Amino acid sequence: QVQLVESGGGLVQAGGSLRLSCVASGGTVSSYSMAWFRQAPGEEREFVSAIRWNDDNTYYGDSLKGRFTISRDNVKNTVYLQMNSLKPEDTGDYYCAATSSPFSFVLRKRSAYPEWGQGTQVTVSS
Repeated sequence: QVQLVESGGGLVQAGGSLRLSCVASGGTVSSYSMAWFRQAPGEEREFVSAIRWNDDNTYYGDSLKGRFTISRDNVKNTVYLQMNSLKPEDTGDYYCAATSSPFSFVLRKRSAYPEWGQGTQVTVSS
């Protein structure tokens, strides 16, 4: 069972950048499809991005591609989310998740991920 720990959140002004990290232990990120989800106060947890384990294909939530980039460092056993041109609506708790599924049609679904981190908070001020 893989354990996930996120870091890198914080307070940033609109237009700024943050890089989130998700360090895995008890498993290797190269063996999992890894994803980021986010949850704004009072909202449902939504899909942000995923990277598939078998071919490194990447997937993004609506309107996020071009501002957000997911990547993986197998040596450091870490997945990153680079977030640029941040907007106040990007505010929320960001969660890292892992699944052994290689199927692209499930990777946007919360239910596909059995392993979750505790989250890191991102606040974007206007």
